[in-house]
Amino acid sequence: MLLSGEAGIGKSRFAATLLERLAAEPHTRLRYFCSPQHTDSAFFPIISQFERAARLTRNDPQWLKLDKLDALLAQSSTSANDAALLAEMLSLPNDGRYPALDLAPQQRRQQTLEALVSQLGALALQDPVLMIFEDAHWSDPTSLEVFDRVVDRIRTLRVLLLVTFRPEFEAPWVGQPHVTALTINRLTQRDVIDMIDRVVGNSLIPATIRQDIIERTDGIPLFVEEMTKAVLEAESEGEARRTAASVPSAALAVPATLHASLMARLDRLGAAKEVAQIGAAIGREFSHALLVAVVGKPETELGLALDRLIAAGLLFRQGVAPHATYLFKHALVQDAAYGTLLREARRALHARIAEVLECQFAEIAESRPELLARHCAEAGLIEKAAGLWGRAGQQSLTRSALTEAAAQFTRAIAQLESVPITAALRRDQIKLQVGLANALMHVKGYAAPETKSAFRQARALIEQAEELGEPPDDPLLLFSILYGFWVEHLLAFNGDLLHELAAEFLTRAEKHGATVPLMIAHRTMGITLAFTGNIAEARARYTRVLALYDPAEHRLLVTRFGTDSQVQALCYRSLNLWLLGYPEAAQADTDHAVKVAREIGNAASLMLALGVTNLTHMLCGNYVAADALADELVVLADEKGVPLRKAEATIRRGCVFALTGRAADAVQMISSGVTAWRSTGSTVWTPLYMSFLANAFARLGKFDDAWRCIGEAMTAAETTKERWFEADIHRMAGEIALLSGEPDAAKAEGYFERALAVARQQQAKSFELRAAMSMARLWCGRGRRNEARDLLAPVYCWFTEGFDTPDLKEAKTLLDELS
Repeated sequence: MLLSGEAGIGKSRFAATLLERLAAEPHTRLRYFCSPQHTDSAFFPIISQFERAARLTRNDPQWLKLDKLDALLAQSSTSANDAALLAEMLSLPNDGRYPALDLAPQQRRQQTLEALVSQLGALALQDPVLMIFEDAHWSDPTSLEVFDRVVDRIRTLRVLLLVTFRPEFEAPWVGQPHVTALTINRLTQRDVIDMIDRVVGNSLIPATIRQDIIERTDGIPLFVEEMTKAVLEAESEGEARRTAASVPSAALAVPATLHASLMARLDRLGAAKEVAQIGAAIGREFSHALLVAVVGKPETELGLALDRLIAAGLLFRQGVAPHATYLFKHALVQDAAYGTLLREARRALHARIAEVLECQFAEIAESRPELLARHCAEAGLIEKAAGLWGRAGQQSLTRSALTEAAAQFTRAIAQLESVPITAALRRDQIKLQVGLANALMHVKGYAAPETKSAFRQARALIEQAEELGEPPDDPLLLFSILYGFWVEHLLAFNGDLLHELAAEFLTRAEKHGATVPLMIAHRTMGITLAFTGNIAEARARYTRVLALYDPAEHRLLVTRFGTDSQVQALCYRSLNLWLLGYPEAAQADTDHAVKVAREIGNAASLMLALGVTNLTHMLCGNYVAADALADELVVLADEKGVPLRKAEATIRRGCVFALTGRAADAVQMISSGVTAWRSTGSTVWTPLYMSFLANAFARLGKFDDAWRCIGEAMTAAETTKERWFEADIHRMAGEIALLSGEPDAAKAEGYFERALAVARQQQAKSFELRAAMSMARLWCGRGRRNEARDLLAPVYCWFTEGFDTPDLKEAKTLLDELS
């Protein structure tokens, strides 16, 4: 159930009442609270739920926390592997009781998501499960991804999931058959009167004050309740009238309505007001231990203040001190209490909280640097806040929490904009900018304006530092930036610039002499050479990358260079091997690339592998395998929110349709995919895609469209220098010339001659074989059988493998006919 409504409308009350009504029913209860202070903290509401359920306390030694976690996980028969992942999520060290998991960041993240959903399934087998996910509009992206999976999984489980959120949140689950959406609207005047009567009980309030409450709260239940209580707590009728009159009309300023009534209530609470302010500065939810450390009051005095806040209905308490936790009744109540702090007092309070967290709660500061960063920022400790946001961003990047990483790096960079930049801060600024660029290239795409801007700013900072004689202490930063520029021009294909950047990369790498820059340099140069038609030399570069690659050392580089080097080299070498005439070796590389990508578990690397090996399978004639990889890529790209890869998968499925006789479907799918592809700023693969689209149009007899598309393919190859597919473009043009209503044999022969010349110049034996077959069929039909055989035979005889592939089978059949 999706429950939507504006602030104060009663979503939290609805959830609380549901819990009360079901208290006597046998069920498992899971409750998750999102917070505006933790929108960039991966798994925040899930971690908090685990800590409450396992009754973890700050003073527990690590072994006891692990024992408590084991006891909780035993209820769902959680496997040792999953327990290790969940303990790591909770920042608990593995003391040897769990298996050591050697996983890449994305693989670790995915398996953690799967472990959470599996645990829910196990719990639902024992008892029905009630899950309440409150304030989803403040959820971190990773928790939302968990609940995406949960919503899909619970169709078949005994689970009720209630999600509450404000109207600005676009719930991604709307419209599914097992999802119900409800909106809570404001109360009618009759309902407001009834609510006032319930709050007032046996007390009396003047009719004029009652009318003020009705008019000024504008039908919002929380405001009705709080303003009525504020009036009731007044010590005289005159004060009650002044309290009501001080509240502005909700139609003009709804938050001010609540704020004014709460101000009056807090002012009457004496010393408890200060406790409420401190709690509000900590967050919506806070622990007794942290509050005690920050407040610095005797336990007795603090306990009385907390009791008053709880009695007033402003705070809820769970557990018993000193292990209790407190929760503000509503986020707006927290906001109102926080708003009563003056600026300097607020800064001093945040500085105190930061100091306490750092000195007395080191485990929190270490595992959640973004929490400490927020307090430092509010305290005006700008440089410290920037460093902590940067550390949080790097942690998120390492854990493949890419959206959170981008937000955290952005916050860090914003902090430094307000302070004078020293040499040390400039080095930090460069690291932050590179971290942001590396996060954005996955979140937004390599060719997105935000990603380009991030890389350009990073390079400008490095060049400025070098001019000042203050080069960065991490030489890989510059290589990471150069790689980003190179990928940008690969996607928005520009062959000349690619060559310049790859050459600069290689020159710098050779000068530097270290393994990693050299490996990445050969990787960029290999792909550049291959796409621009120098296929044989490209193969040697890929082989060099694989020789330099060390899995133990280099798999971690995915956070610096986008995708895994081994996976990328295997993928593109497979394509090159097919072009060079080695179909079996090509298929071996495709299998190896996908296997390694799955083992690594990095989503970006797996999407690359699925996309490139799909093409190799298509060229080899393995259409079933190609289609399966495209289908998997669609699902993964959807799950990860990567429109570039989803568009690629859509086009590739269309290409398979074109090759398997489904021309109409091919036209529809390739056309829609190309539109989506180009919307990301990408133009690479245009010669390939437009050639396949031309072929599909020709099969449908739409020759004007076919010639338009094949012309676009030729122009793209000529202007951008993406020449690797050039030979087959001309061969396809010749076939279209023969398919048209008035076949033009001379025109076709010219295209076939061009295809043969390009294929020979590029040493692309597979394209040469295809062009030779097309020319041989043309010559045979015109009575030139001997010439046809003499053209085709030596090309076919060159091959030493792949004789069960469609191209070589077709060539053998044609040669037999010609003989």
